[in-house]
Amino acid sequence: MSKTNKLTREAIIQALANSLEPLDYVYAFWEAGAVAFNRIDEWSDIDLYLVVDDDTVEETFLAVENSLKSLSPIKQKYNVPHPPEAGLFQAFYRLEDVSEYLIIDLAVFKLSSPDKFLEPEIHGNAVFYLNKSDRVKPPSLDKDGLTTKVQKRLERLRARFDMFNNFTQKEINRGNYLEAIDFYRGLTLASLVEALRIKHNPVHHDFRMRYIHYELPSEVIKRLRYLFFVENEKKLQEKYLEATDWFHEILSTVDQKEIKRSIGQ
Repeated sequence: MSKTNKLTREAIIQALANSLEPLDYVYAFWEAGAVAFNRIDEWSDIDLYLVVDDDTVEETFLAVENSLKSLSPIKQKYNVPHPPEAGLFQAFYRLEDVSEYLIIDLAVFKLSSPDKFLEPEIHGNAVFYLNKSDRVKPPSLDKDGLTTKVQKRLERLRARFDMFNNFTQKEINRGNYLEAIDFYRGLTLASLVEALRIKHNPVHHDFRMRYIHYELPSEVIKRLRYLFFVENEKKLQEKYLEATDWFHEILSTVDQKEIKRSIGQ
């Protein structure tokens, strides 16, 4: 295939749907990610999901790969391990004849998997290409369970910050600025981002930086950008102190009632 005639996401999805539909062990095939949130652009990858009989996961990957190879050589495959109890198997594919950004993120769920990432409030509105006999249905969000989970996470986040945040300051004091900025980004700012997500969108409290530009207020994003880009050692000290104060400020304003309201209880 010529460089000027690259495969489209639609062609890839249609080919997979045509190949998977006749397989009796495949129950559902859908797309989520950017399409589920109406955010598709020229840099979007393809987030695809399958539900199959428990003992056919390996067979499913072979069927998918054969379908992809009929369109383009597979340039790279990258497997992602998950705990066995999740019933989830994941691999990324890069094809030769597509845009470098059009990576295929394929998740295969066993039919018995307890969580198939289909709650619309968390994962957006999935676009189904196959759903035989409506076997797979998006479940209702367990709001009580999510509220409890977020509250427990908030308590742990506070305890972790209180215990370890001064590691950033410790390395600044030592003049170890590479270690300091690593702690600043990985602990101070990561904790701040999670606290902000709990305050503004607790449904995605554990999404880290994913979708953050879409889900936090513009003034919050502007302030975070200022804190993330550190010009020099002096600014690191200043921004560390500001980020620390902001974290404590956010936690002082988040309570159980606000979390319940944000989740929709």
